[in-house]
Amino acid sequence: MIYSKKVDMAQSLTADLLTDVLKSVPHLRLPANRLEFDYDHEADVLYVSLARPQKATNSKMRDDGILLRYRDKKLVGITVFEASKR
Repeated sequence: MIYSKKVDMAQSLTADLLTDVLKSVPHLRLPANRLEFDYDHEADVLYVSLARPQKATNSKMRDDGILLRYRDKKLVGITVFEASKR
């Protein structure tokens, strides 16, 4: 089921949006060698894992609707609420 949601999201990207995303890749300065993205269309939430998905031991909600997830002091994930509006 998650796989189909990923395909639906990829198919819905316009050429302009895809171009913008690809242009931003060289500017990413994330503390990770591996990134995984998962988008829940029904909840409109984007999950970004900076390593293999793992349980966080702590989290911090920012004022802009972004949740930072930590395992001990290491940032392991980012959750973006209302992702389609950003």
